[in-house]
Amino acid sequence: MSGIATAVVAGSVITGYMSSEAQSDAASTAANAQGQASDASITESRRQFNAIKELLQPYTDAGYRGLTGQQDLLGLNGLDAQKSAVEAINNSSTMQALTQQGETAILQNASATGGLRGGNVQGALAQFRPQLLSQLIQQQYGNLGGLVSIGQNAAAGTGNAGQNSSNQIINALQQQGAASAGAALASGQATANMWSGIGNTASMLGTMKLMGKF
Repeated sequence: MSGIATAVVAGSVITGYMSSEAQSDAASTAANAQGQASDASITESRRQFNAIKELLQPYTDAGYRGLTGQQDLLGLNGLDAQKSAVEAINNSSTMQALTQQGETAILQNASATGGLRGGNVQGALAQFRPQLLSQLIQQQYGNLGGLVSIGQNAAAGTGNAGQNSSNQIINALQQQGAASAGAALASGQATANMWSGIGNTASMLGTMKLMGKF
């Protein structure tokens, strides 16, 4: 090969190599930038989910306690738990105050009608406290149900936030993967283009030599 041909091929190799390196560097820079953006997106998604979860945690806990309280009253957590739940209502200040008011009202009414010592009065007194306790148990069950509803909504909100965060993280990871794959393909294409250019240059020089151009 003549000096001119050698110089042309060498120039082609150098130019192709520099072009390949430039394309590879550009692709790598783009992939790194995309990776950093995706990492930031993942971090922010997790931060937002943790913040929402922390905000809703008290309501979720309240719902759990409400459900446990209902289960205690129904005996689902054992007879001891049911007994304790009922005794707590029976010994509550509300129960004591309403019992006193009710029994006083019964006695006053009987006294006013002259039937203080009658059997009806004793029967009313005997029935009043159990009926009041039953009403308070039902009321307590309903109040606990309100907490359960709050907890259900909070749990659903946490679940939705978790799903949204998961989707965002998955998208960010997919973008990272696409960027890395794109960089690898771009680098490979740049190298292929370099060798293709070198081959074309060598082929062109071979043809010129056959034609007696040098």
